[in-house]
Amino acid sequence: MRLNKKVILVTASTRGIGLAAVAACAKEGAIVYMAARNRERAETRIKELKNETGNQHIHYVHYDAGQLETCRSMADEVAKAEGRIDVLVNNFGSSDPAMDLDIAKTSVETFLNTVTINLGNTYAASQAVIPCMRQNGGGSIINISSISGLIPDISQVAYGTAKSAINHLTELIAVQEARNGIRCNAILPGMTQTDAVRDALSGFFCDSFLKQSPIQRMAKPEEIAAAVVYFAADESSFTTGQLLTISGGFGLATPLFGALADLADRR
Repeated sequence: MRLNKKVILVTASTRGIGLAAVAACAKEGAIVYMAARNRERAETRIKELKNETGNQHIHYVHYDAGQLETCRSMADEVAKAEGRIDVLVNNFGSSDPAMDLDIAKTSVETFLNTVTINLGNTYAASQAVIPCMRQNGGGSIINISSISGLIPDISQVAYGTAKSAINHLTELIAVQEARNGIRCNAILPGMTQTDAVRDALSGFFCDSFLKQSPIQRMAKPEEIAAAVVYFAADESSFTTGQLLTISGGFGLATPLFGALADLADRR
């Protein structure tokens, strides 16, 4: 029970990485708040997770990424109910690959909206929990970023820029809040088996991406959630300002990796 009785708030957590994070934290004994817009969907997920994990301390709190003021209201609601917030997992992320192309084709409006909603939610939620964390002697903020924030791509100029900014924000929070006992780290997933990836990306893109990954498969959401548990737990108490890539080695090998791997397989 590595997270026994820790109060953990996970945004955008009714599916994908967020849902896996809620499940993983619940299995480790945490008091987990699923922050989401759709209460009915969240309540269904919570009922399933209570049965699956045996942890009855999984709750819903309203959060709408399109309304930044809900970052403050969700933090206030959890702090009032529990008296503390030990961990915030900033899981929300949004992109429209059909609109977010290269710099020549992506409209200024799309660029600014994409950066604002991704970066704005991470900033606003972090700012909202910090007073409570300070009051209770510290905490851990975990930002779910993306490998896109490190490695430039031929498309998704806005999403990549937003995630890059989140990476830097992670380091800024780590430096500025260390004296208050607050740690901040980021997890940078590569391609992960989620509904969002399935719905947004073509098979050709996914195949091309995976050919450049030494571990030639997508991540499971549970593999990302395992890192969430680590950064939430006391075992990472001396770890802050880190950008942990969980990408199957994407970007690590020579740019010729995909072609050379195919050649080696044929020998």
